[in-house]
Amino acid sequence: MNDPLGDMLTRIRNAQMRGKSTTLSPASKLRKWVLDVLADEGYIRGYEEAKDDRGHPAIEISLKYYEGTPVIRELKRVSKPGRRVYMGVGDIPQVRQGLGVSIVSTSKGVMTDATARSQNVGGEVLCTVF
Repeated sequence: MNDPLGDMLTRIRNAQMRGKSTTLSPASKLRKWVLDVLADEGYIRGYEEAKDDRGHPAIEISLKYYEGTPVIRELKRVSKPGRRVYMGVGDIPQVRQGLGVSIVSTSKGVMTDATARSQNVGGEVLCTVF
């Protein structure tokens, strides 16, 4: 697997299109950090550590719906393994005039674009959520 974070985002999108309440993804620190941001911003219910059918560590992600429609309308990967996207604090994009969030990996950890601006740090823009 070349892009583990992109794989997790695709699993979330696919599970929401099918109306699933949970989805399973292999575990990693970066995935957990991104899921922490998604949970703090209210885009998912949360996640739990689990094991897959082979006994490997996995993450069970509880998806969130509002009146039958997914809370996450758009989930896009920005920085990819073939083209990394780094931005300074002044260049971090706002998603839909601030209605969505950009998830940024900084030297102070993984955080939203608003938090990165308030702490005056830039970094790698991982994905955008709306």
